[in-house]
Amino acid sequence: MDNITKEQANRYSPLTLAFLGDGYYELLVRQKITLLHNMSANKLHHAAVKKVRASFQAAACEKLKTVLTEEESEIFRRGRNAGGAVPRSSTPSEYRKATALEVLFGWLLLIGETKRAEELFEVIYYYSEKEK
Repeated sequence: MDNITKEQANRYSPLTLAFLGDGYYELLVRQKITLLHNMSANKLHHAAVKKVRASFQAAACEKLKTVLTEEESEIFRRGRNAGGAVPRSSTPSEYRKATALEVLFGWLLLIGETKRAEELFEVIYYYSEKEK
C-alpha cells in the first residue's frame, strides 16, 4: 500500500479514517487470535468479535492514554469528537471511544506507521489478556 504524508492523512474526515481503521484493527485481532489459537473458524470468529466490539475498544482506549504521543493523542481526540449513528449494542460513550481508536489505527496505516500500530495493538491485547 502506498503511504501518504501526515498532512495528507490529516485532511481525511475522522469517519473515513475510522472506516479504514476498523478493518485494519480487525485484521490485527484476527491475525493475533489465529497465531495464538489453532481452533475452528467459528470459534476464531467468536473470539475476534469479543475484541472488535465497541465496548472492548472503549476499554482499550484507557490502556493507551499513557503511551500515545502528543500527535497520536490529537488524532485520537479528533476521532472521539466525530459524529455518527450509535449502534444499539453500545453506549454513545463507548461508540465515541471505539471510533477514536479506529481513527488512530486508520491514520497510522495511511502514513505507513504499521509498526507503531502493532505496538499499540500489543498494549491493548496484553492488558485484555492480563485482566482475564
